[in-house]
Amino acid sequence: MMRAWILPMLLVLSGSFVAAGLILRGSTGAAVALLLVFVLLAGVNSLLIFPRSIGALEAQRRSALDGRPVVFWRPGCMYCLRLRIRLGRNARRLHWVDIWRDADGAAAVRAANDGNETVPTVFVAGQPHVNPDPAWVREQLSPPA
Repeated sequence: MMRAWILPMLLVLSGSFVAAGLILRGSTGAAVALLLVFVLLAGVNSLLIFPRSIGALEAQRRSALDGRPVVFWRPGCMYCLRLRIRLGRNARRLHWVDIWRDADGAAAVRAANDGNETVPTVFVAGQPHVNPDPAWVREQLSPPA
């Protein structure tokens, strides 16, 4: 769990050091603006932007019941972040599994990707799709006509 917070913590610490240097040089406004940028970057790269993760077995069970895709992801992954942001509100309709917190999820991703933990891996009807286009994932949420 701690590994997921390393990048956000480093961003906040780095921004704090740079801002402190700017304050010492008398640039308080620039320091505040820069620190705000670093805090926003930390927030975007944290667990806070993603819907609550569940275990892989629970996600697969729920997916079998409601037909919604399962997204295997990890914090700090820019492709996962891209998928999350492009899905917007629809992201909450998916089942999200953090592979750093769930060993079964990591194993499922490795099984689908020749032993690699490539994310995002989206399972739709039991079939894996590696780094799919967000528009395609959104289409999978729509009921068939």
